[in-house]
Amino acid sequence: MAETEAEMAAVKQVNEITSLTGVVNSNNNDHPFAFHVSGPRKVSSPNWRDLLNSSWKDGNYKRTVIACFIQAVYLLELDRQENKSEQTALAAKWWIPFKYKLSQTLIDGRDGSIYGAILEWDRSAALADFVLVRPSGAPRAVLVLRGTLLKSLTFRRDIEDDLRFLAWESLKGSVRFSGALGALKSIADKYGSNNVCIAGHSLGAGFALQVGKALAKQGIYVETHLFNPPSVSLAMSIKNISERAGFAWKRIRAMFPYATETQGSGDESKNSSTGLNKWMPHLYVNTSDYICCYYTDPAGAEVKQIDKENVGQITGQAAAAKLFVLSKGKQRFLEAHGLDQWWADDLELQQAVSDSQLISKQLKSLYSLQASQQTQGKPQVTETWRGFRAMYPK
Repeated sequence: MAETEAEMAAVKQVNEITSLTGVVNSNNNDHPFAFHVSGPRKVSSPNWRDLLNSSWKDGNYKRTVIACFIQAVYLLELDRQENKSEQTALAAKWWIPFKYKLSQTLIDGRDGSIYGAILEWDRSAALADFVLVRPSGAPRAVLVLRGTLLKSLTFRRDIEDDLRFLAWESLKGSVRFSGALGALKSIADKYGSNNVCIAGHSLGAGFALQVGKALAKQGIYVETHLFNPPSVSLAMSIKNISERAGFAWKRIRAMFPYATETQGSGDESKNSSTGLNKWMPHLYVNTSDYICCYYTDPAGAEVKQIDKENVGQITGQAAAAKLFVLSKGKQRFLEAHGLDQWWADDLELQQAVSDSQLISKQLKSLYSLQASQQTQGKPQVTETWRGFRAMYPK
């Protein structure tokens, strides 16, 4: 009897350890990160019907699949840390159902961690299921980037980049930025920019935004999907203070005669809005997530239109980005910032068409570059000359 009680106590202790660490049996049938356990329920893999009507044309389907691809990158790193074999690894189950395959992993040489991956359309797997052609709207290749993992093996490098963004709002100094930029440019050159896309979650969304913008400055426009992108930084706060001070100074100048002549004629703002539709990142934001919620703040203007996700097109100056907003009232941070919410069955997104101040600031350098390219060769009137003229009335 004593031996039986001891055995039962040992089994109970093992079960408790298993529930705390997430370690399960070798075949991973009940692992919380297994695709059939926590993955989407209402999303089917491509089939012969996609030859006639592609599921990828539906924004809900595309968002769900790309979110699953990002989850796969998180699991690639966790599989690596836990030394899982090909049979017990979890990551592949998150791309195989959609007929994609792992083409390349992006590895941080400093700690050996996997921070991104390139997934390509798996023609052989598709043919095996009688899918003869790639569905319309399905990218040939997807570059996906994960966010911060609070694991000791990669925690240090992830936090370094988090702090880099918090302090400077720029990730260009990171080795991961150069790695992601090179990988995206490589597949864009191979398949064409219209056939690839980049996506990321949290910190990975920050990299995806800045890498996509870097290529857009080169005239290479890649479809971009950003889940819970970071919106808080010290650099942005300093910019806000500086811009408010500049606005106050302009109002003071406007009180004096001839000061209005120093203001722009309005042509520059028109030029800056030309050609914005060439690159339009998709942002997925939860209003309860304090990391990304500031993207929903309008620039002193009311929201112009709110539509369901697949209804309508954004036009005009608001076409800088497509902002998809999820609002479920007050939520815990981990729930509001989680990736799994973006493939939930009961997800109802609204597409907000607004003048987002933060989006405009994130893309400001791109707009000014386009404006300068359009005005090259045209006579320019500098602010110095305008100010000089204002001193001498006619």
